[in-house]
Amino acid sequence: MSSIRLENISLNYRRTEVLKDINLEIEDGELCVLVGPSGCGKSLLLRIMAGLIKPGTGTVYIDDEDASRIAPADRDVAMQFQSFALYPKMTIRENWEFPLRAEKLPQEQIDERVKEVSSFLQMDPLLHRLPGQLSGGQKQRAALGRALVRRPKAFLLDEPISAQDAKIRVQMRTGLKRIQRELGITMLCVTSDQIEAQALGDRIIVMDMGTVEQQDTPEEIYQEPKNVFVSEFVGTPPINLFECTAEKINGRVTLKNPNFNLNVPQEIAEQLDAQVFEVPILLGIRPEFIFVEEQEQPDSISAQVFALEPQSNDLIIDLNIAGQIVTARANADDLVFTPQLDQQVFLTFDKETMHIFRKDTGARIL
Repeated sequence: MSSIRLENISLNYRRTEVLKDINLEIEDGELCVLVGPSGCGKSLLLRIMAGLIKPGTGTVYIDDEDASRIAPADRDVAMQFQSFALYPKMTIRENWEFPLRAEKLPQEQIDERVKEVSSFLQMDPLLHRLPGQLSGGQKQRAALGRALVRRPKAFLLDEPISAQDAKIRVQMRTGLKRIQRELGITMLCVTSDQIEAQALGDRIIVMDMGTVEQQDTPEEIYQEPKNVFVSEFVGTPPINLFECTAEKINGRVTLKNPNFNLNVPQEIAEQLDAQVFEVPILLGIRPEFIFVEEQEQPDSISAQVFALEPQSNDLIIDLNIAGQIVTARANADDLVFTPQLDQQVFLTFDKETMHIFRKDTGARIL
């Protein structure tokens, strides 16, 4: 097992700063997921950890040792590349056995590891094939298998299951977590899929434009996003944002939007600092905390049903509030009526779960 620590990592590419003062630590035996939009620097960071790219500034530590003194081949870190990087003239079994033979493991142990990983990845019928005879999803599993059979101190996985169909993705997410727990291996996965990140990670590291925006447990990332970017990137459907100003009259705080006024409960108002009254703000409400009613309620907002999308036992409802489309997610069993397209309905918010951000910087206020 191994810990990996990055201190002040930066990297320039063609005079553009693509990684900016990255500081993070993956603890011994932890499963972390690095998530962010395409081009944010996730894969670059992975290659720096593996020793394949030298950072412009900063230091990578493996088990508290400066990794710049350790050759990539000697770091005992296995990396699964997004491009698969399989030997084209070797069968999948031979690809998997190659690094184990280099370690001079006995054949019995090699066979045992290949069998275990092949069973997990559902690769038994494909072990005799060459990489060129496999589909994209099968090649991805083959590349992942070659990393898994090594049982290194740490795994660095770049989009390990992105090419799989929905059923296999779920099975592989579960399998990856099981193998990581059983072997106690440090694992860092890169993905652009925030649902996959929340399902896999003990901790999620959210990146954007070469910086780490937030790192925390999946629950904290979702419930306490540090800024607007994190709140929008994590969560499906994404959070609803409303431009507001805040006013305090006779001790009561009201959030004012062109289409509604929202009275803030006293216990929440007491948590707000002075800046909320000095700058334009964004009110954030997750879709599951918007409630759709057939009849008008106190503090409710009039809206028109714009689109309906059933998802398993949930119903995704897009609603038009005077030109702004907002999204609600309701459990079908909890709905007391069935919304219809173009129907006028009334919305209420769960005020206990609302988020408030500065509009200018995106920073979280509440």
